[in-house]
Amino acid sequence: MSLRPILQARGLTTGYSEAPVLENLDITLGEGEVLCLIGHNGAGKSTLMKTLFGLHPAWEGVVELDGRPITGADPKALSRAGVAMVPEGRGIFPNLTVDEIFDLGLWAVGVPEGERGPRRDWVLGVLPMIGEFRHRRAGTLSGGQAQMVSIARALLGRPRILLMDEPSIGLAPKLFQDLLAPIRALQLQEGLSILLVEQNVREALKISDRAEVMKSGRMIWQGRPEELSDNRKLMELY
Repeated sequence: MSLRPILQARGLTTGYSEAPVLENLDITLGEGEVLCLIGHNGAGKSTLMKTLFGLHPAWEGVVELDGRPITGADPKALSRAGVAMVPEGRGIFPNLTVDEIFDLGLWAVGVPEGERGPRRDWVLGVLPMIGEFRHRRAGTLSGGQAQMVSIARALLGRPRILLMDEPSIGLAPKLFQDLLAPIRALQLQEGLSILLVEQNVREALKISDRAEVMKSGRMIWQGRPEELSDNRKLMELY
């Protein structure tokens, strides 16, 4: 059964200077699904994520949220509409404590002051290990701890859609597994829609409902995660 499209791009073309990176690209994230997007380095995955979240302009094509055009919308407006992004490379402020990062995040997504304490508690319930270092400055955290904070900050707005760009960078496989498990549990509980860009293909596919493969700015394959269990199939696509 097909899912209702919640975030969709059609005919998306963009790049840098005069060099195109994405060319006439279509992608659809269904409501309540985890879509894993994989591809070689330089395929355009991060550019796609930034364009979907309004951090990079589209040259052509349209991005839609709930069937309404949002092409080029401001990231703050998208955050308030229920879209959140976990950027590649953590994207947290090293000189701030985790609590201060949360304060800033709660303000940025417009959570009313009276609701900020319960919202913080809810996020700490999703990722309870953060409670052990919430008073430390982000610059003193390990890679895994910093990634938890980055994900937690994205969850502060209780988004409907979560865009995750390479969350496993710099993490040991076991730590990445431990990070994905509560996110998948939350996704199933809340009906969250997740677009996951990931190089750790095996682990990412374990929590995904569908997969797409990107090559040189275009989508070249889509199907069920189990269809990529054969290494030969992956090698053909890469």
